[in-house]
Amino acid sequence: MTPSEQLDATFTALADPTRRAILARLANGEASVLELAKPFAMSQPAISKHLKVLERAGLISRGRDAQRRPCRIEARSLADIRDWLETYRQIWEQNFQRLDVVLEELQAPDRKASPRKGKR
Repeated sequence: MTPSEQLDATFTALADPTRRAILARLANGEASVLELAKPFAMSQPAISKHLKVLERAGLISRGRDAQRRPCRIEARSLADIRDWLETYRQIWEQNFQRLDVVLEELQAPDRKASPRKGKR
C-alpha cells in the first residue's frame, strides 16, 4: 500500500464512531472480539467487519492465544497520521502568528489613523 493509500485507509477507518470506540477500548489493552462486541448493540460478525477495516488500515493487529484471538492497537498508523497532521498544524500556527502581528499593529496606540475612503 502506498503512503497515500495507507493514509486514506486510516482516515476511512477513523471516520466511523464504532471503530473509534473500539480503538479507545484497545488503548486500555488487548481484547477479544466478544469483549469488544459487548458495549455495542450489534452482532459479532458486524464487529468483525469493523475489526477488518481497522486491521487493513494497520490500526490493530490480531494474535492467537489458544482459542482466543486477541486484538491489540498498533500505534504506528496513528503516529503516521499525527505526523501528517503536524505539518498542517505548523502551517496554521504560522498563519496565526502572522495574524497576531497584524492585530498588534492595528491596536498600537501610536498608530496614525488613516483617512477612510468614501466617507464625507
